[in-house]
Amino acid sequence: MKYRCLGKTGLQVSEIGFGGEWLERHPESESVALMKYAHTMGINIIDCWMPDPKSRDIIGRAIAEDRAGWYVQGHIGSTYQNGQYTRTRDVEQCRIAFEDLLARLKTNYIDLGMIHYVDLESDWDTVSQSGPYLDYVMELKKQGKIRHIGLSTHNPAIAIKAAESGLAEMILFSVNPAFDLMPPTDNIENYFADTYADGLNGVDPVRIRMYKICEQQNVGITCMKPFAGGRLFDAKRSPFGVALTPVQCIHYALTKPGVVSVLCGYDTTEQIDAAVAYETAADNEKDYATVLAGAPQHTFSGGECTYCGHCKPCPADIDIAMVNKLYDLAVMQPEVPASVKQHYLSLEHHAKECIGCRGCESRCPFSVKVADRMTRTAELFGE
Repeated sequence: MKYRCLGKTGLQVSEIGFGGEWLERHPESESVALMKYAHTMGINIIDCWMPDPKSRDIIGRAIAEDRAGWYVQGHIGSTYQNGQYTRTRDVEQCRIAFEDLLARLKTNYIDLGMIHYVDLESDWDTVSQSGPYLDYVMELKKQGKIRHIGLSTHNPAIAIKAAESGLAEMILFSVNPAFDLMPPTDNIENYFADTYADGLNGVDPVRIRMYKICEQQNVGITCMKPFAGGRLFDAKRSPFGVALTPVQCIHYALTKPGVVSVLCGYDTTEQIDAAVAYETAADNEKDYATVLAGAPQHTFSGGECTYCGHCKPCPADIDIAMVNKLYDLAVMQPEVPASVKQHYLSLEHHAKECIGCRGCESRCPFSVKVADRMTRTAELFGE
């Protein structure tokens, strides 16, 4: 298992994580065993947005023997009222639910205190401005009951606000190629439509900007819904008209700027194995780019680099995907940020070493003019 730094939190989290919402489907002992199995495979981060007692009890039992070895995303505002999930900003209900979370997880702290499910602009105003809800979140942080503040959203416009605000140290966001087609919306059901509108092509510009801003602001992203609820495994249900594998979906998410860990939902150990197989998968097994570029519907094209790495190998050994990513981050600002320039200069090989063979362009599924970008990058960084 490989580990990545979760942005400003500094936490080293596993690339493959655990989305916990399916735990309650099974007998408690089976789900506890499933989580423990995931931990033996190197998985060390779990999202617990669920307020129901069974899910929380399962997680508590599973992490009890190695609490420090797990990073838990616990949500503030996800409550259990009258036997059902209720999202709320009512501080008393949030307090009851959060204290229940600590008690059932048998812990005195949550690693990542998540401002729960903010998709509306008006809700962002509520949670981000001084008031009872934000005061409670900051109180938990001061008391050490949460170690870091995060936020969960499905709306890239809200994610941009959160990343730029300085409030959120990390973000839980839905990342997959189907959702990435869609413009910002505050209605998650739109993402699960049976058909998408004609004309959608490639990653929506607001989402492109969101990923880059998160990378730029060092706000790490943990990824939910990487398989779009399983739709991407079925050519008939996929908006692309082709099927992807778990490894391809995970690679798609992990190649996006800012994305640190992909939190998959699991019913069986075989599903965990299928996700963790990403760590030993060959390049051709990870290759989502060729599949999407050749899909009969909503194909990805238009010259936008997705950092998929399909351009390799380079005869000059340039890490083309990383150079492109740093170029894109640099041009977002009036002046090249010093941190981006330092990262670029620390690369073993630079854009000026491009020999203009354009072999990478023949392999790029998205028709990126790589050689031209190398020239612009060399000029931008003063080579």
